Amino acid sequence: MDNRRRRRTLLAGLAAAALLAGGTGAAAADSTPAPGPTGDGAKALCKRVPRIDRRIDRALKRLEAGAGTRGSVARLERRVDNAKKAGHTEIATFLQDRLTTRKALVPMLEQRQKDLAEVRTWCQDNDGGKAAG
Repeated sequence: MDNRRRRRTLLAGLAAAALLAGGTGAAAADSTPAPGPTGDGAKALCKRVPRIDRRIDRALKRLEAGAGTRGSVARLERRVDNAKKAGHTEIATFLQDRLTTRKALVPMLEQRQKDLAEVRTWCQDNDGGKAAG
């Protein structure tokens, strides 16, 4: 893992150096702003609805699974309990913060599911968003 962190840091540094070295001339020559989006991306979103729905379903299924499933709320709750029993207060605090965040994901993903169902209905009513551009 330490090698990955070094590699990421090196790549980020190289990218920043490339931007600094090559960005000054191009920015001065082109002072016109880039054009913004011309549509709302409805057609592309309508195409992605099934994949987004599967991804949300998978995430909810994992979060709501039992303690034997990695990534589940129940598993993280058990880890917090184990850390408290062992007297590892720093570890328990860290894991508790992760647990709070993970528990907050469930209602957010459920809301996204509802929103996505409305998008799916809109896409069916509007020919997959083709008319929207």
